Parts: sequence; structure tokens; C-alpha cells
Amino acid sequence: MHKRMLIQAATALLALQFLAVPVYAAGSGGSGGDETVTQCKKGQVWDKKKKKCVAPQEGMLDDDSIYDAGHALAMAGRYDEAIAVLSLAANKQDPRILNYLGYSHRHSGRVTVGLGYYEEALRIDPNYTLVREYLGEAHLQIGDLAGAQQQLMEIEKRTGKGSREYGMLAEQIDHFMRS
Repeated sequence: MHKRMLIQAATALLALQFLAVPVYAAGSGGSGGDETVTQCKKGQVWDKKKKKCVAPQEGMLDDDSIYDAGHALAMAGRYDEAIAVLSLAANKQDPRILNYLGYSHRHSGRVTVGLGYYEEALRIDPNYTLVREYLGEAHLQIGDLAGAQQQLMEIEKRTGKGSREYGMLAEQIDHFMRS
């Protein structure tokens, strides 16, 4: 079953590379893309040089700015916009970008697609514990307690039990087991 899900996730991830994704918003500011979320209307980005919202243009943002804006949009619950922004990254193998693509797809109900992005991020950086936390949460979403527990053990091996990621996933697992 797990192997079949990974194959489905890989297939979905491969298919996504050939889809054109419309641009809705992006941006970066001194506070991690918050200006895009708080000041720009949908379809605009914060241009820190001009200090105003503008229509996005190809190549106008570096990958760090794209990550900041995508992260801010994802945390604001604007998942489809986050996906559109993160898809603009020049480096399609940046684990940070892959992580928040996974996060945004997962929270949009496309858990299998999210799993594929998480697995790819971990293939590149197996020590990225935030990905492992989110991957564990995704496993819980599909009812895979063992998969979540495996990610918790991997986090513990890398950071111990005192890390934020360990605590967050342990709490989610505990809540899952009580439900």
C-alpha cells in the first residue's frame, strides 16, 4: 500500500512539472513576504525596491524572495497562491520550496501530491526535520500512524526530543491516537 502511494505521488509530481501554473502573488519584504499577504491584492507582489505592490513579471524575484512570499501565503492559508508563487522558483530542487509546495498541496486536500513533494525534499536533504514533521502529519491525515511514528523517530535521531519539530509531531500523534 505504501509503495503504491509513493508511486502515485511520484506520478503526480512528475505530471505537475508539465503544468503551467498561473501567477497570483509573490513578494518579499524585510519581514518574510508579509507585505504580499497584508498589502497586496490577489495577483500582485510586493516590490521592496519600489515599496509598493506591482504586477509580477518573470524573473523579478530571486528564489529567497519567492520562498519568503510562498511561506507567508501558505501560513496565511492562501494555499493556491502559495503554490503559484513557489512554482516560480528557478531552483526546482530547493528543499524549502519543495517543503512548502508539499504543505500547500496537503492543506488544499491533495495529500498524495504533498507526499511527493515532501519525499523529494527529503531525498535532497534527509536532515530537514521540518519536512519530516509535515510528512508525519500527512501520514496521519491518511491514517498511517506507523508512517508518522517513523518520521518522529527520524526527527529524534537528528535533533533529540527537545526540538520544536519533535514536539509538534509528537503532539499530533498523541491527538491522533486519542481520536
